[in-house]
Amino acid sequence: MTKPPKPKPLLQDADKPVRSRPRKPRNPAQPNLLLEPMPDRVEPCLALLKARPPKGDDWVYEIKWDGYRLSVHVEPTRIRILTRGGHDWTDRFPAIQQAALWLPVGTAILDGEAVVLDEQGRTDFGLLQQSLGGRGGKKSSSDAIFMAFDLLYFDGHDLRDSELDMRRHLLEDLVPAGEQGDIRLSEEIEADGDQLLASACEHGLEGIIAKRRSAPYRSGRLGDWVKVKCILSDSFVIIGYERSTVARAGIGRLLLAARKGKKLVYVGGVGTGFNERNAYELREQMDKLIIGKPAIDTGRKRNAVFVRPELVAEIEYRAWTQDGKLRHASYKGLRERQDDAAVYEIA
Repeated sequence: MTKPPKPKPLLQDADKPVRSRPRKPRNPAQPNLLLEPMPDRVEPCLALLKARPPKGDDWVYEIKWDGYRLSVHVEPTRIRILTRGGHDWTDRFPAIQQAALWLPVGTAILDGEAVVLDEQGRTDFGLLQQSLGGRGGKKSSSDAIFMAFDLLYFDGHDLRDSELDMRRHLLEDLVPAGEQGDIRLSEEIEADGDQLLASACEHGLEGIIAKRRSAPYRSGRLGDWVKVKCILSDSFVIIGYERSTVARAGIGRLLLAARKGKKLVYVGGVGTGFNERNAYELREQMDKLIIGKPAIDTGRKRNAVFVRPELVAEIEYRAWTQDGKLRHASYKGLRERQDDAAVYEIA
């Protein structure tokens, strides 16, 4: 297959690719560790959303990738590719599976993101969905690549209690910087956090991730990893749509909801971001879920069709209004149920 272009370098000369910091000498005591059982699955470490990058020598930065969070398990007799929710998607990513077979390791668990890059080398969630056949599709993607950013298990050793620096050192041995295969290294970037964020936004990227060098790998959203976005992007439940005689597939505007405790709360709508293909796919999905009354109060709506709150959409937006509605929202695509994407929660 034709490889997607490499992302544009940030904060460096155009002819010099981004590189991680120089490797530290390998700890000679590492090979003497006792062998430990390989976990069947690891709940992912999740990034906490912040408005600004954290400061200090204990923080390192990476580009934020816009795709599906996956873990690649290299086992003695097979490769397994698991979604964030623990679903086996090995057959959906045959190119990543093949690349994992070629890794110079007996057993390993790599944490990372499956992405598809556009012509400018930026991740595009919509292109990733199309390559998989849309929400609920069963296609295999030969265009997706895996951006590896952590190593949780390596040749009989569970690395989750090790500091990030140690895990990255071993990962960079396994997936060298600059390689352009179907498994690539998500490289750390030495830079001022604010300057890197500004450069990422200037290049049209989604944002950056900051990670604490000294932290072990802890499952959940505990603050060891922080994400800072150029444009806000979150998942919301679709509760209906407003009809239109001129819009694609008759969808004038999607009606959206967020979670507040155990309830759903109406947060406004989105009427942009659709193309011919995803609009008709979305309409087909919604037509299977039509109900007579709205699942939650949306206020008075003309020409509205309400659906069971089962579909989750990824939405870009600029801000929130004072009355709790999304501003300048744009539709990006439907989230897969197996992706286990968290619906936005209102505090």
